[in-house]
Amino acid sequence: MARCRPLGFLLGLPFAVLALLLSLVGAVVWFIGFALTCVCPCCCGCCTWVANLAVDIIQLPVRVIQCFMDNVPY
Repeated sequence: MARCRPLGFLLGLPFAVLALLLSLVGAVVWFIGFALTCVCPCCCGCCTWVANLAVDIIQLPVRVIQCFMDNVPY
């Protein structure tokens, strides 16, 4: 049975909204990195960290909500 933690969700919601805005920036960075990789495959080695960073930024809202829900008691 899943544990319900509405207080953790409500406390984490403003931070998740900010993280959502950052994830939109991450999506733009990922798209630019993807386009650069398609245009110039030689810079693939030096642009992989940008793509990994963008993916981490895109996943940020989910991680923020999970962190708040795990750390706030019932």
